[in-house]
Formats: sequence, C-alpha cells, structure tokens
Amino acid sequence: MVKPKYQEIVEVIGSEIESGRFKAGAKLPSESVLLKRFDTSRITVTRALRELQNAGIIDRVAGSGSYVRLREERSQSLLFGLLIPDLGETEIFDAICQGVANAPGSDHALLWGHGRPAEASKEDNALELCGQFIRRKVSGVFFAPLEFEANADKTNRKILTALAEADIPVVLLDRRASNRTERSRLDMVGINNWQAGFTATQHLVKLGCRRIGFLGLHAAETTITGRMAGYQDALRAAGLPISPLEEDADGGGALDAFVCINDRMAGQLMHTLLAAGTHIPEDIRIVGIDDASYAGLLPVPLTTVRQPCREIGETALRCMLERIDHPRGPAKEILLDGQLIVRRSCGAA
Repeated sequence: MVKPKYQEIVEVIGSEIESGRFKAGAKLPSESVLLKRFDTSRITVTRALRELQNAGIIDRVAGSGSYVRLREERSQSLLFGLLIPDLGETEIFDAICQGVANAPGSDHALLWGHGRPAEASKEDNALELCGQFIRRKVSGVFFAPLEFEANADKTNRKILTALAEADIPVVLLDRRASNRTERSRLDMVGINNWQAGFTATQHLVKLGCRRIGFLGLHAAETTITGRMAGYQDALRAAGLPISPLEEDADGGGALDAFVCINDRMAGQLMHTLLAAGTHIPEDIRIVGIDDASYAGLLPVPLTTVRQPCREIGETALRCMLERIDHPRGPAKEILLDGQLIVRRSCGAA
C-alpha cells in the first residue's frame, strides 16, 4: 500500500531531526521550500507539519515558521530579566512578555521590572534594573531599548555595555537601541515595520485614497524608519505622490487619508478631527498600527495592523535559548508580519 505523501514528508523530516541535521531549536525550511523539495501541494506540506507538531517533534510559530522542539536537557531552571522601561505604559509589551513567560520548550522564570519611584527618571530606573539583573546573574535579558527620553542613546549604550561585560546574552524586543547599533552583535525580534506600513497604506490605496499622509514621531527613530519606508513604497507602487501636499499634481486639496505610526497617535488624531467637525471616514480615513485594546472602542472603531505580540514573545524566548546554546553564532533579526484588522475608520466594511 502506497503511503500518503504527507506521511512520507513526516518520516523524512523526522529522520533528519533524529540524525541531527536539524538540531533542537533550529528553524526548518519554509513551507515554500518544502513543497518544492517534495514536489507536492502546500496543503500536503501543512498537514505534514501539523502531524509533526502534534507528535511533539516541532513547534510552529505563526508569522515566524516551524522549529525543532527544544529538549528538556537543562539541569536547572533558567532565570531571565525583562528590562522594559515602557512596561505598563505601552500595552504591546504586556502581551509580548506573556508570550515569553508562557512559551513552551524550556523550564524558565522571569524577573519583571518593578515600577520606578516617582522621583526617578526612566533612564535611572533602567540602569538600576540592569544592575539588579547583573547581580542576580540572570541567564539572559530581554531588552526593549528606550526611545523618547533625552538620554536614550547614552542609557541604551550603558546597559548593553554592562550586560556584555557581565557576559549576559541579550535579545532586543520590538526595536534596536538605535539605527547605529551593530546588527552583527545583537539578536532582535519584533514586528516587520516595513510590512505594517506597506499593508496599512496599500489598504487605503485599494479603497480609492490618493492623497495619503503619514503621521509619526521623529523620536521613535528605529520604529518610524521601517513603517515610513513601507508607506512610501506602497505609494510608489501605486504611482502616488509621497508628499501629497507638496506634489499637488492633480490640483487636489487636503489629504483624504492618514497612516499613523501607532494606534495612540491615530486615536489622538481622530479626537482632534472630530472636535473640528471632520467626519471619519466620510471626510478622511485613518489607519493605525498595533491593534491596542482600545482600538475598537474609539469614537470611530480604528482600522489597524495588529502586532503578533504573543508570537514575538515566543520567538524571542526561542532566540534567547539558541543564543545561550550558541553564544558565538551570528546575530539574528526576526521580523514577524502584522495582520490587517478592518474597522470603520477606513470606510470599508
């Protein structure tokens, strides 16, 4: 009796994992690569991977890929520090941390940073937490670099230098310390900012918008660069002006849509426009990025690109464990795609 094709794939990949070709924690080839290798359909490859997952051989992370499940080989629980100055202020980090805490494949515990005293600056608090983690000799630190503070770059450099001198591995969350940070030295896991900006803008283009503005924060250097690049590339692909108010080729007037760097800025813009008597989406359409919990509760429910926060956290833990096992391996930058969530603010159903 001929074996089903998916079973053949299961046995081949399982054998390669058993032989050590794909080691614990290693990422498997993408579905596109596997369907070409086995000359079959995506449905068959997907079923094979699902069978491997159900058998406890691999883990599948949405937006990231399939990984060989990490074996329980460590003699003791690992202790990781969460150095996230915006924890409790920027809601995506709560969900990312939950992803780290609940990710399968390792016996680990987390040290969550305490709220800073009212008289302490965010920079001082971050440095104090860094010192605590070093004194506790944590196995690794998940660090979301400061962005908006006056001494953000200086503080980030101090923290990374101190952790490097203590030989504590670091995985950056959501963003790099600055665009000047050595990409060859630090692992980073976050949303694909280019894809988020492109997806938000492309959606507005498909709805007929032709004069689309971008609202961002210059201080959010490492976030805005990717999202603005995606916005600009989507406009170029549609043959639309990148600076519609300056390149008034069609003789039009005001903007007909906005892409906002995040949901908070989109919400602020929405309240300002509504207070001025502007109708949303009839007069102007708005799309945000993040899908914060309040996005659907705004006066006009907000269309946005959802961050895959739980998956970012799970992937960050896997990246950390691999860094511990292979401290001199090349640094990774893992960017997960966001998902467009359509609500009324864009004018679509």
